[in-house]
Amino acid sequence: MKTLTLLLSPSEAFTEQKLKEKVREELSLDEGDTLYIKLQKRSIDSRQKSIKVQVLLQAFVNEVFEEENSTPAYQNVSEQKQVVTIVGAGPAGLFAALRCIELGLKPIVFERGKDIKSRRRDLAAINKEHVVNPESNYCFGEGGAGTYSDGKLYTRSGKRGDIEKILKTFVYHGADRTILVDAHPHIGTNKLPKIIEAIRETIIHFGGEIHFNTKLIDILVEKEQIQHVTLFNDVKKENTTRKTQHLILATGHSARDIYELLCKKNIAIEAKPFAMGVRVEHPQEIIDSIQYHCAVNQLKNIRDFLPAASYSLVHQVAGRGVYSFCMCPGGIIAPCATDVQEVVTNGWSPSKRNNPYANSGIVVGLQAADWHSFSSKKELAALELQKQLEHQAWLAGGKTQTAPAQRLVDFTENKISSSLPACSYQPGLVSVAMRPLLGATIGNSLQEGFKAFGQKMKGYLTNEALIVGVESRTSTPVRIPRNKENCQHIQVQGLYPCGEGAGYAGGIVSAAMDGERCVNEIFKSVNGILQ
Repeated sequence: MKTLTLLLSPSEAFTEQKLKEKVREELSLDEGDTLYIKLQKRSIDSRQKSIKVQVLLQAFVNEVFEEENSTPAYQNVSEQKQVVTIVGAGPAGLFAALRCIELGLKPIVFERGKDIKSRRRDLAAINKEHVVNPESNYCFGEGGAGTYSDGKLYTRSGKRGDIEKILKTFVYHGADRTILVDAHPHIGTNKLPKIIEAIRETIIHFGGEIHFNTKLIDILVEKEQIQHVTLFNDVKKENTTRKTQHLILATGHSARDIYELLCKKNIAIEAKPFAMGVRVEHPQEIIDSIQYHCAVNQLKNIRDFLPAASYSLVHQVAGRGVYSFCMCPGGIIAPCATDVQEVVTNGWSPSKRNNPYANSGIVVGLQAADWHSFSSKKELAALELQKQLEHQAWLAGGKTQTAPAQRLVDFTENKISSSLPACSYQPGLVSVAMRPLLGATIGNSLQEGFKAFGQKMKGYLTNEALIVGVESRTSTPVRIPRNKENCQHIQVQGLYPCGEGAGYAGGIVSAAMDGERCVNEIFKSVNGILQ
């Protein structure tokens, strides 16, 4: 076996026959030599006029190659007495449950929202009828917010866990193997639901439990130890109380009632820095033309091999970071409100990323001074700032899910847009002056940021693009503090704040790794393993 790193043209990198020819040429192979190629990593380098693709691969010459066995070692835990209660069936909760059955612990998962199929009807209702179900929406339900938000699997959190293990788990449950190879892997909103369903089936098959439409409403703590939880079933309309020694709280960044509950119970939480802004949407061909250094009419040949182009932008404005977030090539802007009097936007893409628009959050970093006016709310002050902006967007949109919007250049020049271009946001748009809506801090920072982005990407600052408000759920504005060594809450033994909602993750993979980490610590505790 030989390991090679090749810099190839897009057609060579993405065409199997051409790739084999380049490897044979590189290794000076004879016609009779057999060759098997296993891709390791593949990344696009578009920094130069001539676009190249860097490919890391293993070449097996005249060898019998066998794929490694990547079947997880799950155990049947149906009779296991050691139970882990998990609240939330997003990536943190689901991967915590999978880790439990690997380690011989029984996971019981409670999810306030609905299962995948039932959840789809509520997403249709918010898009078409502007009806928000506070318990079932783009944020709440099986799979969490990531299920209907593109399925991006890129993370920089390599030190927090085993990224490859998470990706292989997705592949085992039906994801395409290319996520093990591509530098910025994603599954796609059209494919991720089936994978989430397969994960659910694995958990149940090996003896775990998952209960939908069941919301955490109370926690009992005695002598600094978790004792039991009270849950409300929205179908049966009844409360149940369950004893638990190990509670993983993986409720996501939008479960505001959980922060309020913890505050009410005098369980420590704290406001934390986060970011808010807008979604910006361009015709995808504009982004392709900029990133792939060609005229729009030359794109077809390039796009035969290359995916829809993405971008990552950052600029400092008066000491604040203005940056792109959750960029969705070939994507759609989605309504992600979790309450009836708010407008929230996010983005997603199908696996082929073949929609005609590119969208991205463009957000401004906020600090404690920015929510000083809400200081009476103490630990929930940053959350109140977030809620205020979302409510203002709802008012500006006409008290429906219609979103306020403005052409991009018009926004930077404080001009009301007399018309708006076509947009992927299905509930519809209304033209407004966005800067007063966003306020001076966010509005001014975004205006200067977009001007700087226009200098970095010639053609980006155009009135063919528009901004849609608001992008406010980049991360939680609240942290649930925990011990760095054992992941337990700083005050409550047996309570494990986990994932994005607790402030310890920033995406699907990092949340999944955090779920695994919390279970690892529970396993140590159960088995008396010293730190």
